[in-house]
Amino acid sequence: MRRLLFIIALITVGVNIANGQYNKYFTDATMRFDYFHTGNADEEHFAFDAMLNDGVWAGSKTVMIDELRLGKFFFEISDPKSGNILYSRGFSSIYGEWETTPDAKKEWGVFHESVRFPWPKQPVVLTIHKRNAEHKFDKVWSYTVNPTHYRAFRQEVKDHYNTFPVVVNGKPEKQVDIVVLGEGYAKKDMPKFRKDAKRFAEVLLGTEPFAKYKDKFSIRAVETPSPQSGVNHPHQDIHTRSALSVTYGAFDSQRYALGYDNKKIRDAAAAVPYEFTAILMNDSIYGGGGIYNLYITAAVNNAFQEYLFVHEFGHHFADLADEYYTSATAYEMNTESKEPWELNVTANPDPETIKWKDIVTPGTPIPTPWKKKKYDKHSIEVQKKRVEMRKAKVPEKVMEKFFIEKREWDTELLSNMKYSNNVGAFEGAQYKAKGMYRSAANCIMFTRHDQFCPACQRAIKLIIDQYTE
Repeated sequence: MRRLLFIIALITVGVNIANGQYNKYFTDATMRFDYFHTGNADEEHFAFDAMLNDGVWAGSKTVMIDELRLGKFFFEISDPKSGNILYSRGFSSIYGEWETTPDAKKEWGVFHESVRFPWPKQPVVLTIHKRNAEHKFDKVWSYTVNPTHYRAFRQEVKDHYNTFPVVVNGKPEKQVDIVVLGEGYAKKDMPKFRKDAKRFAEVLLGTEPFAKYKDKFSIRAVETPSPQSGVNHPHQDIHTRSALSVTYGAFDSQRYALGYDNKKIRDAAAAVPYEFTAILMNDSIYGGGGIYNLYITAAVNNAFQEYLFVHEFGHHFADLADEYYTSATAYEMNTESKEPWELNVTANPDPETIKWKDIVTPGTPIPTPWKKKKYDKHSIEVQKKRVEMRKAKVPEKVMEKFFIEKREWDTELLSNMKYSNNVGAFEGAQYKAKGMYRSAANCIMFTRHDQFCPACQRAIKLIIDQYTE
């Protein structure tokens, strides 16, 4: 009993020290630091835009340093006098994806971006790092942040959108706070948006490991009415203007949906305390997207809406890599299999050093045998047919039926193998058929499955801890 009380006392002291550190350097507001990120396949540049009060600080006041270091980019806030790191977080961006596309080899791109951190009481230094070819971080930009700068908008924005709570379980600083935005919802669609936001929360918090820790989540929604219902689809000759500028066809990939107006999306999100953003698209065409520490998009009027909610949120929340490898992507992937920073895939099938060694099922061979040849043959045939159907612009219900049949085939094969229920190293992941491995035969990040694999679940738990402890 004395030992337990001693441990509790140590934890209390640690929290008090962390809180003291926070109070010394920061206020209770959030600074949104906006900047422009421009470049091409060979060079890039950054330029300051503005600082804005983004509302109450919703992050942890004790876990200030990001030890996970996920994402393609990483930013740090430091004390200019001592050099001490005060706050840090990893993130990814649209620019980080765009620079890997063919367009970046032909032209320059300009993207508006933001990083968010507690509003500092005194000037601090913002430093942005980027992963190099060895997946280590290099410094790419540094800027002295003056909280009293003439382009620092210190007044909090209030009452600019209608908001409503979906699930609120506690104070923002002790919760994972998610904001839900609507895209393609006209004013008449707002009752539907409320139902869709509630459905998103039910699905996400009903999926493990979110379900186990659902009391640590708060979800709030912001109404963002569009001029008309639906979202822009350039590949289907459907052209609309919506509230947040989200469009399908990102990077010329038909079903990849992104919003390029960062300011508009951020201004809407700031109506409530938030750390993570879900943009629900009032659209029936299968599609969406998810970028680590930026946002997700997901179509809600589709047979796969639940899968889209959870799969894309996995990207956004825990930087989970796609585990599939037979679908085409808009990126030009490096053919080398270097060890990924993402926690759910690996290029190292050594049973003694694999990154999820501690959760491998005893007796499971590493690499783990599975019916890969049969899976690959069927998937290649499916992809060919899928391309033909897209070119023919078949009705969405036909595409849904096609995807449902594929899911059923995948489930039957992947659930009935010798090591189907084991944690191991199954070859084929992160768009590569060879040299990259996932922890389980099936996963939400691999097929349109309904469960995360053990490696994904562990990664998600680490992020939950980072924002709630």
